[in-house]
Amino acid sequence: MDTFRDPTLRVTLMPRDTNRHGTVFGGIILSYIDLAGAIQARRSLGPLNFVTVALDHVVFHKPVFVGDLVSLYAETVKIGRTSVTTRVIVEAERMESGEVIRVTEADVVYVAVGEDWKPTPVR
Repeated sequence: MDTFRDPTLRVTLMPRDTNRHGTVFGGIILSYIDLAGAIQARRSLGPLNFVTVALDHVVFHKPVFVGDLVSLYAETVKIGRTSVTTRVIVEAERMESGEVIRVTEADVVYVAVGEDWKPTPVR
């Protein structure tokens, strides 16, 4: 995570986001990964309409707990003819201890689409 330190997105997870064990649902984290990746895609390629086509190499390293401050960092790793791939790293700051740990990471592939919802060149 040394290459990018400005978070693309930052959230505090709440009790509604958790299962009965007090950890945040993986699907909640995935939705934030999708959002952070889309923000990065638009930053890289401008105001195009993107649709998510794949979440790849998703790894859940550690759990996220209620009250954790979650930071998502995104970078563009590949630009194709109609697509862009972003890598998203998720870190959690344990508010009680201040410890910051990597909890999840994933690559997300987006395709740019036109008004007809068909793929359109990104450049």
